[in-house]
Parts: sequence; C-alpha cells; structure tokens
Amino acid sequence: MILALPAQADIKLATWDSGMSQRGPGLLLHRLTRQDGPEIEASLQVIEALDADILLLTDIDWDLRSQTLNALNARLKTPYPHVLALKPNTGIPSGLDLNHDGALAGPRDALAYGLFPGQSGMALLSRLPIGQPESFTDLLWRDLPGANLPPDLTEEEAALLPLSTSGHYVIPIDLGDKTLTLLAYAATPPVFDGPEDRNGRRNADETALWSRLLDGSLGTPPQAPFVVIGKPNLDPYDGDGIPAPILALMAQLQDPEPRGLAPPDGGNGDPALDTSRLKSGEGLRVDMILPSRDIEVTGAGVMWPAPNDPLTPLLEAASPHRPVWVTIAE
Repeated sequence: MILALPAQADIKLATWDSGMSQRGPGLLLHRLTRQDGPEIEASLQVIEALDADILLLTDIDWDLRSQTLNALNARLKTPYPHVLALKPNTGIPSGLDLNHDGALAGPRDALAYGLFPGQSGMALLSRLPIGQPESFTDLLWRDLPGANLPPDLTEEEAALLPLSTSGHYVIPIDLGDKTLTLLAYAATPPVFDGPEDRNGRRNADETALWSRLLDGSLGTPPQAPFVVIGKPNLDPYDGDGIPAPILALMAQLQDPEPRGLAPPDGGNGDPALDTSRLKSGEGLRVDMILPSRDIEVTGAGVMWPAPNDPLTPLLEAASPHRPVWVTIAE
C-alpha cells in the first residue's frame, strides 16, 4: 500500500500506551494536579506533539468521576472538547483464589491483574463528538465462542471471570454525515503465568473477540466504517503470545503498517513496525490501528524518531511504548 501525506481534511487516529498508571488509587490524579514528575510532563508533551484528532490512551488509571482524565486534559495546552474514561476490570476483587496460591486477595486474584480497581485503564480524547459506547467488558471468558480456556480453570472461576482486562468498547464517533466506530481494547500481556498459559490464552482471546464480533458469532457486527484500535499486546511474528488471533484479525481488516525508526533487534518481524522495546532489547509490535477495508488510509506512522530528535528523550522518559497513528480520509 502506498500511503500519501495526510491532507488537511483527514482525521488522525492514534493510540498510545502512556505508561502513566501508578501503584495506588488517586496517585496519578495527585501527580497531575500537583504537576509532580518529569515523566508526567514528558507524557503530556508527547500527547501534544502527536496532535491526534482521536486519541486512545492505554495504561492510564480510571476513577468513577473521571477526575484523572479531566486533570490530564486540563494540563494540555489545547484541551480536547470530548473525553471519555473507560472502566477496566483491573484490580476488582474476585473473592476467589484465581492464581491458586492459597490466598484470596492480591492483584492476581482480581478479575484482571491490578493493584487497585481502575489501574491501567483506557481513556479516549477526541476533537469530534463521542457517542454512547457499547461494552463487552462484562462478557464472561467462557461465553466467547471458541474460547481457549486454561485447563486449570474451575467451574466456579469460569462463572465469574470476564474475558476483558482493560475492556472491550464499541464507541461511535460523530463525523457529521456519518459515524466512525472505534473497537477499542487493551489486552493482558501473554506472559507472567505457568504451564497452563492462562495469560497467553486470555491475551489471544481478547483479540479473538473482535473477529467473533465481525463474523457475526458474537452479535450484530458493527457497520462500516470502523477501526480496531488499542493494545493487542500480541506481536504477529515475535514474542511469547499465540499469534493466530491477531493474524486472523489483520486478514479481516486492512493493515496500514505504520512505520518508525526503531533500530534492528534481530526479531522475525520488521523492526520499523515495532511499537515497544523490552528491557532485553527485543522489539515488539503490540499497539495497532486496523481500519475496515472501506476506509481510505492516507498516512500512517509510529512516533519512533531518530535518537537525536528532541522528542526521543521525552518518549523514553514517558513509556516503553511508542504512539501509533493513522490518518484517514473524511
């Protein structure tokens, strides 16, 4: 696909794992309101430099009254007129010993890993009006058609455990003469488990949910145009995940192949497509924007500049992930 430079009337979509989530409730709000921390300031400058019309932030803490998101938006030089905080399953106590360690409390016994309810959620910032979202966040994992459940999942756990980590949301965006639908999510990492591969299976099924929705086996498919956007946490060619679901989803949609200047890492995939670099040095493509086939894509990229670019130290201070953007014709 040949991608043209974005035209003035184009809409810029972006997603970024901001790395802003904190280790306690209210801490991110405190840091935003007290202007505390160079990494928080770096994150804000990255958001401003990204200059997206529609931005899905992942790894940002959620609270009931959206105070954290509103505080972040207020810190931007040009606040977004429309924002939406998306509630995750992270940190919500299950009352069960989900990790089978003999204890009934802890981040691994929550409905999704989290030190507190709302940790590492998602937020949408938009220059275009946001409609009423539909949520699949409460869908039980066992109720996903073709669910790849771990062998050690008990009946009691299966009756309680949702599939979603940070959530699955279907969000309409008003373009005036039509609606653009966002299919937004952020999946659990496919690691940090045992031979049962609970996290690997859950991660893969979090992406498979969208394929089930698109093929009609999980309800009415969204009307085009739509875009899958967020953090699959699943590289198609590298890493420890189960790649089949992300490859299947990519085949159902179009892949603009956003590119940046990530250095070679010796992996199987093209390093220019990487959106994150692990401490080991391995690069992974784990953040994506996949438009429906009817959408005209006019540009795409990963905000991964050259080492001597002024943005590079800001990106490195903020998060191990890099923002991904795609422009589409309105």
